[in-house]
Amino acid sequence: MVAENSMRLPRRIFAMSSVLALVALVWISGGGGHAEATVHESSDPRPTIVLVHGDWADASSWSRVIRRLQDRGFAVVAPPNTLRGVSQDAPYLASYLQTIPGPIVLVAHSYGGFVTTNAATGNANVKALVYIDAFVPDENETLVDLLAGTSSCVITESAFNAVPFNGGVDLYLGWEANPPYPGFTQCFANGVDEETAAVLAATQRPAAAAQLSEPSGPPAWNTIPSWALLGTLDNVIPEGVQEKMYQRAGAHISRVETGHLSLITRPRAVVRVIVSAVGATT
Repeated sequence: MVAENSMRLPRRIFAMSSVLALVALVWISGGGGHAEATVHESSDPRPTIVLVHGDWADASSWSRVIRRLQDRGFAVVAPPNTLRGVSQDAPYLASYLQTIPGPIVLVAHSYGGFVTTNAATGNANVKALVYIDAFVPDENETLVDLLAGTSSCVITESAFNAVPFNGGVDLYLGWEANPPYPGFTQCFANGVDEETAAVLAATQRPAAAAQLSEPSGPPAWNTIPSWALLGTLDNVIPEGVQEKMYQRAGAHISRVETGHLSLITRPRAVVRVIVSAVGATT
């Protein structure tokens, strides 16, 4: 038995090495890592709905929306947003979108809107942009530009626990109030029950400080129709800031009386806006 297993192990290693070599060959043949993904046409006329999360969150923040969309029969994916800054996040998402066959409705929350506005530019498969309590930048604008002079609860250093790393700084939102920062539940998670808010705070993914000053590129909303859901009680992106950005982009605007995390507190309202975008573009 020992001898037999010892013979099998090298064969398994050889088989795995062959697979890895094949993957590497495909990658290299595409031009040193810039190979275009092979995308097959889809026979389903309905779009794939792609959900992009924002800072201090992950894809699970879309769970309540995903469940409702899947119940309606939609194909839904929620890829990770790397939260490193638009110069890294947008190319990553753009590459991901290239792997999806057929039409796409691209939905974003918060900083995710900054990323999708850039990642969708030039992608003919993206038929609609949907912004949920999101940033919608114009070319050369930064997050600092969009929030300067506003009442946003995240434009103060007292909001953050800063964690230096090799070459940068990651920013986590603090749980406790630290004036003028009102605390996690009053800033980021207002309207969310405290138990859920505590889990969100404990599992938050950090935002790289580099995000704040990186400029946006040519906006996809110049050529792709857009929809937006505005949370009138949002303390991260105040109502007036959202209104200005959404109007500038020519978005079809809906409103809901809730805070920044409408994808958690009001998932039905979020789904209605997404379905409206789907209906208008199919």
